[in-house]
Amino acid sequence: MPQLRTDINLSVLNWEQVHRLDTILTGSIPIHGRWSFPTLEVKPRDIVKVVRSRMEEKRIHVREVRLNGSAASYVLHEDSGLGWKDLDLIFCAELKGEMEFQIVKDIVLDSLLDFLPEGVNKEKITPVTLKEAYVQKMVKVCNDSDRWSLISLSNNRGKNVELKFVDSLRRQFEFSVDSFQIRLDSLLLFYECSEHPMAATFHPTILGESVYGDFPTALDHLRKRLICTRSPEEIRGGGLLKYCHLLVRGFRAASDTEMKLLQRYMCSRFFIDFPDVSEQRRKLESYLQNHFVDLEDRKYDYLATLYNVVQESTVCLMGHERRQTLSLISSLALRVLVQQNAIPNAANVTCFYQPAPYVSDGNFSNYYVAQIQPYLASLQHPMYATWLPCN
Repeated sequence: MPQLRTDINLSVLNWEQVHRLDTILTGSIPIHGRWSFPTLEVKPRDIVKVVRSRMEEKRIHVREVRLNGSAASYVLHEDSGLGWKDLDLIFCAELKGEMEFQIVKDIVLDSLLDFLPEGVNKEKITPVTLKEAYVQKMVKVCNDSDRWSLISLSNNRGKNVELKFVDSLRRQFEFSVDSFQIRLDSLLLFYECSEHPMAATFHPTILGESVYGDFPTALDHLRKRLICTRSPEEIRGGGLLKYCHLLVRGFRAASDTEMKLLQRYMCSRFFIDFPDVSEQRRKLESYLQNHFVDLEDRKYDYLATLYNVVQESTVCLMGHERRQTLSLISSLALRVLVQQNAIPNAANVTCFYQPAPYVSDGNFSNYYVAQIQPYLASLQHPMYATWLPCN
């Protein structure tokens, strides 16, 4: 008897996982407007339906829709330690040129009109106005290996609705624990066709996929909170920030050897992608703002972890640039302590993460402050080449 082919990167969701997925897709997520614009109450299943149908009307074929990111990880393992923040929805579509990207953008902005509260006069609301009022960020990437765009709809509690339109994308994950994608088409069809609610004995077959390439192994990493990846040299600079975030959330590298190699790769890529300290500041401040909503008490631990990783792993960086980056992280950590009223004033002080050798009093906390010149003074020196060959 012939056997059914099974792919190691795929898995069928059980009822508990299907139920969590249904709760996310049918729940309402507020999209907060700037200024006096009203909040939109958006159910993910509804915005997917509206956007997909209008793309098909414009002859942009959508092959399938997937749930990605932390929400997908949460569906597969509720107690992952990650929770879920942004809702990442992937529309796998044919985006042949600039015209298709523009059409998709117009469709998303026009779709927002459908979610405005009753009584709002829509006639004078332009796409530009909707973009300014409700869009957190927009990204478009077109090169030989990647063709995709992203439109992120704002949520003040960190649960942005991110609509990603992908023709091709070479690297779709950073670590195995964020490599999960859930194929939504069978569930979306169930919503359209079924007259009966879902139950443990009556629900569609839904497939989960790990683009890491090994679903059971990736799920085991998620359950055991292990940090693993493939081809770490392909991870972009932001991977360093996510890696440190995983460490703060209780994840750990599978082995010390792998950890040291991984950290060196990620630090190198971070300094390649963000060579200037002002770019590093913008990236760090943006990451803190977007990933620590309601987690203000974890910011200092995160920055201390990042400081230690950069200090240990930037062996190819010249001393001047290394000190600048470490000073930047220190200044941000110090600002966090001031905001938390842990120290009285941030003016002209810096933060060190270990007590001075002569401090043995058990009443001392695990940092101390010392008077220094203002941090910005160190940025007045001219920038120069920062890389040296590794031994």
